[in-house]
Amino acid sequence: MPVGSTRRPARDRVAVRRERGALANEVLAALAASDVAMTPSEVLADLGDDLAYTTVMTTLARLHDKGAVTRERTGRAYAYSLADTATLAARQMRDVLDAGEDREVVLARFLDQLGPDEVPLLTRLLREAERR
Repeated sequence: MPVGSTRRPARDRVAVRRERGALANEVLAALAASDVAMTPSEVLADLGDDLAYTTVMTTLARLHDKGAVTRERTGRAYAYSLADTATLAARQMRDVLDAGEDREVVLARFLDQLGPDEVPLLTRLLREAERR
């Protein structure tokens, strides 16, 4: 190991298993705390964990595929930022709808939750979507 290195040799490291989704949540929190887009190296440094660069890179790529983050090329790497909340909420709503066994029931329950001022808005948005 190089002199001055703070990483322990692989044989001395103890693997710590995270709860499902915990790493993604940590990555999202790091991005949320930053005022600028972050590269995988910057996210890795912010997490301060014994994680591999490729683990962070893969997590960011998966979050991008899910629409939770956006990315822009910066040199040879990408810099990642949180997606806007409306896009993320829409993606999550779609995922919940796709997971339901009966789409009609899921949509009906959603409509039951809407307030009186939201129904005309939804009606207008549906008409606009039909015209596309």
